[in-house]
Amino acid sequence: MHFEELAQAECRKHGVRPAFQGYHGFPFALCCSVNEEVVHGFPSAKRILQEGDIVSFDMGVVYDGFYGDSARTYPVGAVSDEAAHLIRVTRESLFEGIEQARVGNTLYDISAAVQRHVEAAGFGVVRRFVGHGIGRSLHEKPEIPNFVPRGMPGVPLKPGMVLAIEPMVTVGTYEVEILADNWTAVTRDRKLSAHFEHSVAITPDGPIILSLSQAEAARLAG
Repeated sequence: MHFEELAQAECRKHGVRPAFQGYHGFPFALCCSVNEEVVHGFPSAKRILQEGDIVSFDMGVVYDGFYGDSARTYPVGAVSDEAAHLIRVTRESLFEGIEQARVGNTLYDISAAVQRHVEAAGFGVVRRFVGHGIGRSLHEKPEIPNFVPRGMPGVPLKPGMVLAIEPMVTVGTYEVEILADNWTAVTRDRKLSAHFEHSVAITPDGPIILSLSQAEAARLAG
């Protein structure tokens, strides 16, 4: 629960409200997903992170009536080459998708960029969970799959749209199942999964990432 306590404290510090807590009954401010857990994992005092684990944090907040949503996956100490590669490719796929979030493109240009990068690395793209529009509500239209659905026209991207783009990537199968808590999604084969997400505004001059940390912004700038 250490991470949940930190998340709650940061919300109080910055005068924002946790977006996930109470949403459809979700009991926490923070989703904390470890190793084979894809998304919607519970923070738990009973589970102690071990060297070699990977952990995904997904969190949303509400400020002045507007929602933000983002996720990152981190290594715990020294991790396997496979785990490090998974994290790197998942992060890269997010930025490949963001690069396509431009006026004149369609939603599926984002999807195709993510899927192409992930599958070229030999990993799988989760189908069951997708990105989404975001703004006055946490989940708005359109849905943003990380793969290109067959036979579906892509929604044109227009200035003013805000999208939560969030690749969820697996080492093995992209099939998932839900645990007995009715929230935690795990890979069916129990192999590793990683998750990255940014909230992105589409403008006439290109995408603006709204959920960058100061450290991330500095790295991108320099």
